[in-house]
Parts: sequence; structure tokens; C-alpha cells
Amino acid sequence: MNTYEQRVLQTCAQAGRILLESGAETPRIEETVEIIGKTAGISVSCYVTLTAVFVSLADQPTTQLTKTKLGSFNLQKVDEINHLSRQFVAGDVDFDDVTRQVNAIDEYAIDFNWPTKIIGAGLVSVAPMLVFKATWPDLALAFFVGIAGYLVAQYVGRKATATPYAKEVAGGFTISLLAWLLVAGHLGTNAENIIVSSVMPLVPGVALTNSLREIMAGHMISGTVRALDALLIAAAIGGGVVLAATLVHFGTTL
Repeated sequence: MNTYEQRVLQTCAQAGRILLESGAETPRIEETVEIIGKTAGISVSCYVTLTAVFVSLADQPTTQLTKTKLGSFNLQKVDEINHLSRQFVAGDVDFDDVTRQVNAIDEYAIDFNWPTKIIGAGLVSVAPMLVFKATWPDLALAFFVGIAGYLVAQYVGRKATATPYAKEVAGGFTISLLAWLLVAGHLGTNAENIIVSSVMPLVPGVALTNSLREIMAGHMISGTVRALDALLIAAAIGGGVVLAATLVHFGTTL
């Protein structure tokens, strides 16, 4: 394997890792990596699991293994890599440009600012209340309770990195506790509706959607694992909700 082939292999593996860590589905990752390699003049084969990206040269016994750490989804990075690969195929950029931009995307934290995240969490929490035809006070409470649950989940997620699903439990617990206390204080009318709406920012919608897409594409192992992970997240949220509700009801009976 010469130096150029090694660079192509490393760049393809890095692009695949970014896509996987940012929430892209398995078929998209494998296709994008193989297209980048083919356009660079090197035939590569890519295989993706939830914890690693394998990229190998088609005509040589050489494989690049890149381990990944799944974190929060960042669809902006997925879009950046996809756009870059399309530019490369169209001939708008050369391989050196691709390497530089992949490194830049990997190092640069593409994210929304906190005010945008907070407002977004509140609006997502309000939307289901419209379906429930909730009262205006409950609508307003869902906005703020959803924000509180989202912030607690993000804080716990940053602190308890070694404990899986801790942030979902904390977020569900906070939402349920606030909802029941607000209703007990006669500030709200329906705690169940507030809880169901406020947990929406924590629901693993992207993971569940990706799992279904992967299963339909024939990637049964990764699709099933993603679906199981989404179910565990939902169970963690539900566990936090039930725990808080139990504590509140136990406290009111004393």
C-alpha cells in the first residue's frame, strides 16, 4: 500500500466515523465512504457497526479500523459530509480539499447555540398539547417543564458520561416531578398531558427512524441494535417519570 492509498483509506474511515457518531444510518455511511474512495481512484469496501467503521482496499489485504463513541446526534455534520462527497463526485473539489474539509468538520463543533436549543425544546414540548386540546395554562406549563427536563438531561449527560441512560432517567424524573407538583399546587389541570408533551425533546426519534430504515435496507443487525437502544432510552424516560410520580403520590398520602 502506497502513501496515497493510505491517505484515501484514512480519510474514508474518518468520514465514516463522523457520519456514524453524528447519527447517520448504516447504508448512507457505507455508500458515502465507498463513493469517496471510488472518486479518489481507489476501490474500497466499507462495513459499519454501531461501534466501529471498517474500510478496506478491494484488491489488498489492508483494513482501516476506526472505533467510535456514539454521542448526541448532529445532523448538520451529516449534511456537511454528504455535501462534500457530492462536490467531490462533481469535480468541484480535489482529494486534498476533501481531506482538509473532513478534518475541519471533525474538529469544528457544528452546533446550535443554547438559546436556540432551549426555545426549540420548549416548542417541541408544546406541539402535542395542541392535539390534546389542552388549556392555556397547561400549554404554558408544558413549554417550561419541557425546557427544564431538557436542561437537566443535558447537564446529567455531560456529568455522568460513564452511566448509560442516566440523562434520560433524570430528564423524565424532572418532568414528572414538576408536572405533578404544579398540578398539586393548582397551577395546572392535567399532569399526564403535561408529562407526555414535555418528554418529546427526550424521545429518540432519530434513532428509531434510522433503525427502521436500516432494517428495511437489509441491515438487520445494526437496525435491531438501534431499535433496542431506542427502546431502552424510552424505558429510561418512563422509569424516571414513574419514579417521580410514585414519590409525589407517596408524599401526598402521608
